[in-house]
Amino acid sequence: MSGDPFAQVGAVADAVLYEGYLLYPYRRSSAKNRVRWQFGVLLPRTWVEADGPVTEGISGSADSWYQRTECLVRAAPGAVLRVRVRYLQLQHKQVEALSEGRYRPVESLRGADGTAHLSFDEAVPYEVDLAWPLAELLRGPCTADVSAPPAVETGELGAGRVVRRREHVRAHTTVAAEKLADGLYRLCVRTENAGEAPEARAPRAEALRQALLAAHTLLGGEGLEFVSQTDPPAALRDRARGCRSAFTFPVLGGPAGESADGATGPVLLSAPIILPDHPQVAPESPGDLHDAAEIDEILTLRTMLLTDEEKAEARATDPRAARILDRVDTMPPEVFANLHGAIRSLAPAKEAAEAPEARPAWWQEGGDAGLSPTTDTVTVDGVPLGTGSRVRLNPRLRGADAQDMFLVGRTAEVAAVFHDVDGSVHLAVTVDDDPAAELHGWYGRFHYFRPDELEPLGDGAEPRPRSPAGPEPGRP
Repeated sequence: MSGDPFAQVGAVADAVLYEGYLLYPYRRSSAKNRVRWQFGVLLPRTWVEADGPVTEGISGSADSWYQRTECLVRAAPGAVLRVRVRYLQLQHKQVEALSEGRYRPVESLRGADGTAHLSFDEAVPYEVDLAWPLAELLRGPCTADVSAPPAVETGELGAGRVVRRREHVRAHTTVAAEKLADGLYRLCVRTENAGEAPEARAPRAEALRQALLAAHTLLGGEGLEFVSQTDPPAALRDRARGCRSAFTFPVLGGPAGESADGATGPVLLSAPIILPDHPQVAPESPGDLHDAAEIDEILTLRTMLLTDEEKAEARATDPRAARILDRVDTMPPEVFANLHGAIRSLAPAKEAAEAPEARPAWWQEGGDAGLSPTTDTVTVDGVPLGTGSRVRLNPRLRGADAQDMFLVGRTAEVAAVFHDVDGSVHLAVTVDDDPAAELHGWYGRFHYFRPDELEPLGDGAEPRPRSPAGPEPGRP
């Protein structure tokens, strides 16, 4: 692989790096910006385990002192693994006023040009590139330093100065490989905060100065093909289940369709937030709003409505916030119009062009006439399932999300049968041991499964009608 193997996932990786960095309304005084850094935070172990060992999770929404990524990879002879460890290093911005020849810390100060500056915690990106031949990793684990050095930067303001300080963040990454079969290997990448907190019970804000923030890892290389952990090929499903990641969630990066089965790819992004395979930032998004481009239109509208005083405080809070305001204030109307939404695809374009008569019925007015979610049935293993039917949940791992995985083997009751716009069928269910099941039924809030993910329970009788307890369930 020539050039930067991670270039194609750069935008998504940056969105992960700055997710939640600073939230609307982007002001220091906002309550939501007083408790920051919520994902992928690796703190000194002495601080994290002051009250006992951490409990491992599948993503990094809880503080930890390490991240572990395990994944499957197909490799050719002579393969070389490339690892990029990325995180933010906290940087404290202190404004100091000049008085009688001495500088003293203050909360705010206006520079010679009239621009306001506020004392605040910023963060700067830091990354380390590592590489090992796979053959070397098979002989034993390899460890490399991924520490960020301390630094002090000073900028004059006329009436004072701004001093930005970064403390030493000590960390290392260890990579190991294990052969499972010819051409198939399991990789383990573990990044640890190797520092020690000055005080084990110091306030979190102080411990963050020695932490890796929004830590995540990119894996790539030459002669390697990574296997999807959420949607692996059928032949590798059991092997994929044997991989155990902690405080991170590995997904395939780059565009989909680069492999014959769609379940492998040349790049893996191991993020502290749950993502699908092949995540991408929406092309309509004009830039980062620190919310992963999911609600750009709402955030842009709200930012436009900030008062001049609120915008001035946001600009003084952080340079990244100032750039967001500049972008919003100068956004062309045609760019803003594109934020309203887009339909990626309702059906494969080629199929729709070649067989327009096969398009779903409700692309035509009245095409859904005669369909009734509460009385329709669908046959599974010879049993008609409909409202009131009893089922066992067996969600597939291929295509399933994390919530589905928690419901494997649970029993449920069918609430409705829905025919989707693409011609597929989904059954809405309420889980039996969910204490809020009755409430979900009233609100029309359900779990949805394909027919082949359900096992009928009972003697095959027609579904019993359910007494209406609330409004008819809505479409998913």
